[in-house]
Amino acid sequence: MAERPPVCDFGWKAPGFSLVGVDGKTYTLDELKGPKGTLVGFICNHCPYVIAVIDRIVRDAAALVQYGVTTVAICSNDATTHPDDSFENMKTFAKVHGFTFPYLHDESQAVARAYDAMCTPDFFGFNADLELQYRGRLDESGREPAGANVRRDLFEAMKLIAGTGHGPEDQTPSIGCSIKWKAA
Repeated sequence: MAERPPVCDFGWKAPGFSLVGVDGKTYTLDELKGPKGTLVGFICNHCPYVIAVIDRIVRDAAALVQYGVTTVAICSNDATTHPDDSFENMKTFAKVHGFTFPYLHDESQAVARAYDAMCTPDFFGFNADLELQYRGRLDESGREPAGANVRRDLFEAMKLIAGTGHGPEDQTPSIGCSIKWKAA
């Protein structure tokens, strides 16, 4: 079932974390923080919404580096009920799609809960002070192929944040599959 997270709560501070990446290293938010901004994206390996846009996510993450923005992706899905999202499959997914950013495993789901992540993909764009300035979609294409003239909402928002410290007032929520939560 498709989920839509709420629009940006401007100024909300990014919760810290310490998670293992597909490269075997442990990363903290403080280590990953970009000089002009930080993009935290909750994704997974099996979601058709993520699969449809993953190459655009990788493209935009690489392009944002020149603006001082770093990107980190986090998978929080329950791999017991969704084995495609296992840590081993995360490694393969990152390699196949040429990730140039850390892909972290939130096995306990504590980070997804701290961020109130709702879907995959769910994007959180922070300024240099780790204050939330964007919580919206990648672009208007959803699960469809992107046309040549599709506005790159996330990319443009992160460029604005890198330049001004503030995100756009007009934001459209992301849409995607719900986070696959563990049974209580």
